[in-house]
Amino acid sequence: MAKNEMWGGRFDAGPSAIMERINTSVYFDRHLFAQDIAGSKAHAQMLVAQGIIETADGDAIQQGLDQILAEIEGGNFEFKSALEDIHLNIESRLRELIGDKAGRLHTGRSRNDQVATDFRLWVRDAIDALDTQLQSLQVALIDVSERHFDTLLPGFTHLQPAQPVTFGHHLLAYVEMVGRDRDRFADCRKRVNECPLGAAALAGTSFPIDRDATASALGFDRPMRNSMDAVSARDFAIEFLSAASISAVHLSRFAEEIILWNSPQFGFISLSDAFSTGSSIMPQKRNPDAAELVRGKSGRILGALHGLMVVMKGLPLAYAKDLQEDKEPVFDAADSLSLAIAALAGMASDMKINKRAMLASLASGFPTATDLADWLVRVLGLPFRDAHHATGQIVGLAEKKGCSLMDLSLEEMQTVENGITEDIYSVLTNEASTASRASFGGTSPECVLEAVAKAKERYL
Repeated sequence: MAKNEMWGGRFDAGPSAIMERINTSVYFDRHLFAQDIAGSKAHAQMLVAQGIIETADGDAIQQGLDQILAEIEGGNFEFKSALEDIHLNIESRLRELIGDKAGRLHTGRSRNDQVATDFRLWVRDAIDALDTQLQSLQVALIDVSERHFDTLLPGFTHLQPAQPVTFGHHLLAYVEMVGRDRDRFADCRKRVNECPLGAAALAGTSFPIDRDATASALGFDRPMRNSMDAVSARDFAIEFLSAASISAVHLSRFAEEIILWNSPQFGFISLSDAFSTGSSIMPQKRNPDAAELVRGKSGRILGALHGLMVVMKGLPLAYAKDLQEDKEPVFDAADSLSLAIAALAGMASDMKINKRAMLASLASGFPTATDLADWLVRVLGLPFRDAHHATGQIVGLAEKKGCSLMDLSLEEMQTVENGITEDIYSVLTNEASTASRASFGGTSPECVLEAVAKAKERYL
């Protein structure tokens, strides 16, 4: 086993093949290359400004890092597993390009604060990208909501028909969920945006560095206040995964509704070939696989959150190699969430709405029963519990007769409550029901249009 030069003089021999395999992270942490180079450039600039290294050395480092960035982006960089990680791969190539001057770059820092800085930069970039995507999903949902502000369908509780609602109102519920998802990511970003660079291995450094300068150069709000916390904290990654998990749950709920609505039993919507697949044996099938995969990917994202929490739960301060296990779940969760958002935004814009099927489904389940009870309270002055009981009896009459509430005669309803008049029929249509739900946040077409306008102001 050859000596590993990157570890210095402490080791006489290199690692075994198994040790190299378990220790190497470059096959996944290469995702951090842009952030690693940005952090190194800011650090080198600060070292020059503080008089810790010569200007000529700093210039050579900057030029070398620029060349390495171009090589990686151009696909011309050779990643070597023997060099363990992205940091040593870049440092080794820098030494090849500029010689011993490259060794001055690591003055006043450690891989511990280096990787913590890179990771925070990456998570910050991921939050910004996801926010843009989530806003695009809101745009798609708001657009459909506005076009279907008065399209009627059943609102469900317990997956049983409950009351008539408008399709626009239904979709605006997801606009609000996504808005809260964006708020959570934005709040997470505030805690992500503190700079570990300069904490070194765990205790800080004896060199006269300027941590405020590097933090500012990298767009951080401030340096982290405690060097041990700076290198070992991963709660920012856990918080990112928590926000991603909640968002994934919301996306999964919408995906499930698309799956239900797209089924023949509902028939509320149809998806084009762009978001459907067929069957290898059943030629009639059109499967909503994109929605099913969104639903499935939520499990991966939730698993990433719990996996990282388990990694962290027993770690004493400060750094431990367990922390190498923090990146893969975050990378995977971010990729999965990004793909899920894109798929749902596409399906929201793609789906064809079947108004007839939605309206026909309102013929069952007595969805205007609550309107009948409200009329008994409002017009006859009955206590709501009494009105509720009377309405239940009237529903029972319609159920036995096999008809809707509208098809019951006045005389039949008066056998339950003799004060009922012909005016009762004015509240029993689905259109009247939704129009009457005009309280703030309600489902009336008027409210939906107002909510669409407010959503555009808030989110777009």
